[in-house]
Amino acid sequence: MVKVVSLFLIGILVLAMFGRLRFPGQAKLESRKCPKCGRYRIGSGPCVCKRKNKG
Repeated sequence: MVKVVSLFLIGILVLAMFGRLRFPGQAKLESRKCPKCGRYRIGSGPCVCKRKNKG
């Protein structure tokens, strides 16, 4: 029983370490978000929230 619990805890720790890893290109994806609304900007134009005509 102690062996199973310890293996479970070790498995959870390994998953936590992988969750903290940064994937390549993640900083580039974060910079593509609009700082005002948080949506991803597609293309080089302004975000939808900054456009004057929202229709």
